[in-house]
Amino acid sequence: MNLHIRHLFLLISILVITVSCMDELPTKLEFEGYEYAELDQNAGNWNLILMTKNEQIIIPTPSAIGSPALNQELQDAKNKIANATAAQRESVKYWTNNSLIRWNEIALELSVKYNLIPGPNLDGTYTLPNPANPSATPNFPFAHPPYISRMLAYLSVAQYDGLITAWHYKKKFARKAPYELDSQIKSAYAENGLNSYPSDGAVIAITSREVLSVMFPLEKEYLSKLAEEHLESLVIAGINVKSDVEAGKIIGTEVSKVVLARASTDGMRNAQPARPISDSIKNAAFARFGWKWENMESPQRPVGLAPLFGRVKLWNVPNVEVVRAKVPPSIGSEEFNKDVEELKRFAKNLTVEQRRIANFWNDGLNSYSPPGHWNRLAKETVVNYRFSPVRTARVFAYMNMAIVDAGISCWDTKYYYHYPRPIQTIPGFKTILGTPNFPAYTSGHSTFSGAAAEVLSHFFPSDAEKFRKWADEAAMSRVYGGIHYRFDSEEGVKQGIAVGAYSVAKAKLDQID
Repeated sequence: MNLHIRHLFLLISILVITVSCMDELPTKLEFEGYEYAELDQNAGNWNLILMTKNEQIIIPTPSAIGSPALNQELQDAKNKIANATAAQRESVKYWTNNSLIRWNEIALELSVKYNLIPGPNLDGTYTLPNPANPSATPNFPFAHPPYISRMLAYLSVAQYDGLITAWHYKKKFARKAPYELDSQIKSAYAENGLNSYPSDGAVIAITSREVLSVMFPLEKEYLSKLAEEHLESLVIAGINVKSDVEAGKIIGTEVSKVVLARASTDGMRNAQPARPISDSIKNAAFARFGWKWENMESPQRPVGLAPLFGRVKLWNVPNVEVVRAKVPPSIGSEEFNKDVEELKRFAKNLTVEQRRIANFWNDGLNSYSPPGHWNRLAKETVVNYRFSPVRTARVFAYMNMAIVDAGISCWDTKYYYHYPRPIQTIPGFKTILGTPNFPAYTSGHSTFSGAAAEVLSHFFPSDAEKFRKWADEAAMSRVYGGIHYRFDSEEGVKQGIAVGAYSVAKAKLDQID
């Protein structure tokens, strides 16, 4: 097979995987603005993650109720509402009163767009995306699962710290929403009675715009446009006046600076090293254990995916060693052979339901990957429980910190053990989902899922059985697909649970769940 045909085959495979995955789980969640189950009025006292105190950011004291300045703002708001276009009213409906959900969806849509393996050059070599020149071919970033997990953590933490700050000032200044101050103003959403200064929607818009613009630099103009539409909708919806929005913008801007400062020094820029370093990692594993993973692609990429992602700065786990999985079975051992025989049986006799599970949890190329899959499931749950924006942000911050910590820990384990995949150890073996470009043990899907399920089970204890069942199903999906041995997946879930427990322990310090 010549290189051109191989390249075409790779692109066709990507398309097949994309359709099978994304038809199952769409990005956008259909819901409308709803009445919050509770306002969480004391959320300004919840523990911050990266910020150090709830008045680390200073905003102006708002104009008093009845003052000429506020009266003018209310009149301006009424004029904007009266003159709103059909498109602006549709925008109000889209953003809802829990706009964090929408910005999370936008992040997942960009993940889908940029989750494409850089294709081979005509001479068989590969060019990696360059963050210093993101518009070069291939475009930056390649939004693989580790990248998506890290992006979602920074996005969620920025939103959460920003909203805790906003809730502190909402209680301190206690300025009622426009629809409560002027009977001629009607809220486009359920009238929750949430204080309006500063605007929580503005905090979400700015933190989301700033973080996502760094993570997806080619989308900066698009994200700015979305943020402007969102900010405009807050006044037209009747829930904020201009000064509410401006104060929220201040908080969002300053929080983003703190969050992005961490991102600039967390070690991610070193996650994809040159081949000599990658080879040294492989050789060290071979010296320790007598085995090493080899890339079985055709054409073959010269370096595995993100060998040093396991050294990226963790959020809640103290170090990767405390959650590193145990040594996997020796190749040819009884445990290994048992799992090999199971894989052969699945390859010959996969049921319709097992194939459905494999495809549903595939989350491969051109998808939002396992971290995004769990964000989608979390969004459905949050809306079902009618969480306020700040409580929604709490769920996503602790879950996504756990998910990225799980990814870091999993990648440490993968490259520490450098364990071969089934297509390398089983002669003639074929998978139904392709094979990822990194070692087998432990399973990334399983580790991400175990961590996410552990955190969601804490926040939604009545749904814990469902979350844990999903994590086990996601883990087994990789066995059905022929990508992992059962021990890869089972140990991956255990590793994810151990990681998730650290995030839960930190969340419990607030004593509010």
